Amino acid sequence: MNKILIIEDDPHILKLIQYNLEKAGFECRVASAAAQAFEELERRKFQLIVLDIMLPGMDGFELCREIKKKSAWAAIPVLMLTARAEEIDRVLGLELGADDYMVKPFSPRELVLRVKAILRRGDSATVLTAPVLTAGQLTIDRERHKVTVNTKEVRLTAMEFKLLVLLLERRGRLQARERLLNDVWDIDAEVTTRTVDTHVKRLRQKLGKMGKFIETVRGYGYRLRDEESSGE
Repeated sequence: MNKILIIEDDPHILKLIQYNLEKAGFECRVASAAAQAFEELERRKFQLIVLDIMLPGMDGFELCREIKKKSAWAAIPVLMLTARAEEIDRVLGLELGADDYMVKPFSPRELVLRVKAILRRGDSATVLTAPVLTAGQLTIDRERHKVTVNTKEVRLTAMEFKLLVLLLERRGRLQARERLLNDVWDIDAEVTTRTVDTHVKRLRQKLGKMGKFIETVRGYGYRLRDEESSGE
């Protein structure tokens, strides 16, 4: 059974989330602040985190940043759930490694569907053929969820990892932003093509010198070219 950690300080909303997720067959643990969340993460292995932004003390943005810093937790998908509907907040959440972003008030049914979609993406990412992919000095070990550049490990979020795997599997083939949204994010109304650009930018930064091989095709999308085919 998939375990979900709900981090929410409003007891009424917390009960609503927990009730609907448990009704859908998930096992839930709860926390109302960062300290409790860290305790739960140390004790148990979770498949997903539902995270409020407006928390006492450390807010959800900073908490997400801290979670993604630790290798044992970095691959756990995060769904941010918040009353802050501004685009800048949504973009910041995605830049920090969140996999999805829902605005309150929300539909419990939609929440359950989004949780299932995120978990389904994680499952599909593990049911793949070759366990190791390489391109120049870049190596992806899909079974261990590990990426290295010139033998140095690079820590990626779950969505960055899936995006990189997809680009490497389709090496040399142009990928439209809309197709990447469909294949990586299962496309939804809250996700725009700017999300793809944001994730590609962060992916390039993390990959260092190998990041330049993710090529932008202006007005269309991206492709990963072979190191050998680069004229640089």
